[in-house]
Amino acid sequence: MVSESRASDVQSGNETACRLLIADDQPHILEALRLLLKPEGYQLEMVRTPALALEALAHESFDGVLIDLNYTRDTTSGLEGLDLVTRVKELDAQLPVIVMTAWGNIDLAVEAMRRGAGDFIQKPWENARLLNILRTQMELHRSQKRTQWLEAENRILRAHGVPDFIASAATMRPVVEMMARIGPSDANVLVTGEHGTGKEVVAQMLHRLSSRADRTLVAVNTGALPEGTFESELFGHVKGAFTDARADRIGRFELASGGTLFLDEIANIPVRQQAKLLRVLETGEMERVGSSKTQTVNVRMISATNADLRAECAAGRFREDLLFRLNTVEISLPPLRERREDIPALAGYFLTRYAARYRRAIVGLEPTALQMMMRYSWPGNVRELDHTIERAVLMARGDRIEAPDLGLQAQPVSAQSLDDMSLETVEAILIRKALARFDGNVSHAADALGLSRGALYRRIEKYGL
Repeated sequence: MVSESRASDVQSGNETACRLLIADDQPHILEALRLLLKPEGYQLEMVRTPALALEALAHESFDGVLIDLNYTRDTTSGLEGLDLVTRVKELDAQLPVIVMTAWGNIDLAVEAMRRGAGDFIQKPWENARLLNILRTQMELHRSQKRTQWLEAENRILRAHGVPDFIASAATMRPVVEMMARIGPSDANVLVTGEHGTGKEVVAQMLHRLSSRADRTLVAVNTGALPEGTFESELFGHVKGAFTDARADRIGRFELASGGTLFLDEIANIPVRQQAKLLRVLETGEMERVGSSKTQTVNVRMISATNADLRAECAAGRFREDLLFRLNTVEISLPPLRERREDIPALAGYFLTRYAARYRRAIVGLEPTALQMMMRYSWPGNVRELDHTIERAVLMARGDRIEAPDLGLQAQPVSAQSLDDMSLETVEAILIRKALARFDGNVSHAADALGLSRGALYRRIEKYGL
């Protein structure tokens, strides 16, 4: 058995090099294939008999098999090779098999295909054709594996009572994988991504996948909490702790004890409050405002932000030790513009939901509407898509949503068109443009618009951006 060391990544992407098993009894054929395929990025395993090929398949994983049909026992009939095709497909029905022989004929090619071969090439081969066949078969196999993998992950999510997570785009694969892997644990999770990418949905799914699923999930938007009431909201207070504290109040940590606490927009926590949050995460102990009685809480912390917390730490606005406590595992959500393959499915999901809610007999989208959605940049991400479909369901005149029903601003707003807009419409457009200009960074967008972060967050929620 001849083994080649790992070659460079395949040129078509960043995936690891394709592993290819080659079986041929002629040393000069193996050497010619090595010289052709190694520079193309293939990782090669070469054997000279069908028995060695089956042994390699039993112990290692490959992306494809290239085999000769004739060996020393019978150099012309191809029966040894055909039998090998059958045995390979019995081991892995989806593994691509390409057969080659110097004694090729139509009947032999048909029989090889009937037994499961993906393609057939005659010796002496044309390099370009062989490379094209291999590239096609390898990519098809990897695509099938990606699809199976996503289906398997969705089965895991459904087994825990979680509905299908719309995430077929390749950029969402790490997200689904991480959710399935860490969901059942108690690990603290930091979910990052632009505004509207679905961070709270991920938090809900992580909770439902966990052993705490039958307990409470408490969600807090820290960006909407005034600094003066922040500590009371999280830790609670006792009667008389401050003006207007007319009764004891349970904080969010106590409410979530035994379950999950989701803190959205974690970057907004005031620096002076971060030490208290850190203490709870480290010790599980806290006191209500105005009380000296220490209480123990047991929460799984899931936090989310669209800010760069490492940059915030460098700027002195966020404690580095708190970041380490929050991001035992980090899940990064891609923006909708980087997962456009999911737009039709997401749109269909929202359409079904809102058609039922508003009792509208909407059955689908016109092709022009879908094309417009696929071209749009979606600065507000999935949340903006959600609100766009809700509006379209209400505006549609027929049983299908048309492009004008979406209300998407495909071109920059002209000065003349402002006369026909309400103040709220103009404000929503300006906020959307500011968020897009600063790649979803709320702090920078707020500065550019002359608003506080809290004021901008309230408008973002109001307009569904």
